[in-house]
Amino acid sequence: MEDPQVPRWPLTPACRWMGERALRVETGVTTLARVEQLASGMFNEIEDVIAADGSILLIFKQAARPSQPLLAALSQPVDGSPGRMGTRHILSVRMDAESGPDLAFCATHAGLDLSGFVREFTRIEFTVAFLGFQPGFPYLEGLPAHWAVPRHARPRVRVPAGSVALGGCHAGVYPVAGPGGWRVIGQTAAKLFDPRREPPALLVPGDRVCFEIEA
Repeated sequence: MEDPQVPRWPLTPACRWMGERALRVETGVTTLARVEQLASGMFNEIEDVIAADGSILLIFKQAARPSQPLLAALSQPVDGSPGRMGTRHILSVRMDAESGPDLAFCATHAGLDLSGFVREFTRIEFTVAFLGFQPGFPYLEGLPAHWAVPRHARPRVRVPAGSVALGGCHAGVYPVAGPGGWRVIGQTAAKLFDPRREPPALLVPGDRVCFEIEA
C-alpha cells in the first residue's frame, strides 16, 4: 500500500521520495555539480541539500512542493565538474610510524617506499566528495586508483581524533575519537568538527584539501 504522506508529483526515474520532505536524487559522478546547482538559491522550496556517495538528499521546507523550474532542472543532465571550486584548506599532518600505524602497509600497497609515499600523498589536492560516518568526517577524492586499500577486517576499538586515514578509494580524517576500520597513515591537529563553531564542520562538499608535513 502506498504511503499517503509521500508526495506524488511527477519525477524522473533518478528521484525517490524518502518521506514527506526528503527527496533522494541519484547523481553518480555529478554529485558536486548537482549540489552546486541546487544549493544556488534559485529554488526557494529547498531547505537543505545533503551530498552522499553517488546521490544527494533534498530537504524541502515545511509544506513546500517542487516547483516547475526545479522539476525541469532535475530532468536535465549536468556537467560532471562543478563550476565553482570550494575553499582550499591546507592541513598540517604528521606521517611516521607512531602517528600512522598503517603507513608502511599503505606505502607497500601503493608500490612505494615510505618517503616516496609521503611525498606523493602531500602532492595531491583532494576534493571533499561528501561528509558522513562521524559529524564532519570528509570523504576525500583524489587518490590514485591503485592506492585503494581494503579496510581492516576487524576495526580498531578506538581511532584517535585527527587520524588521517585511507579507506577504499577515499582518504579521510577522523574528527573525533571512536571505532574505525580505515588505514591510519598520519595525524593532524586540525579541528574538523566543533559544535560551538558556525558552521560546526570545517569542510563542506566541494572544498579542496591539501596536506603538508608538520614543521
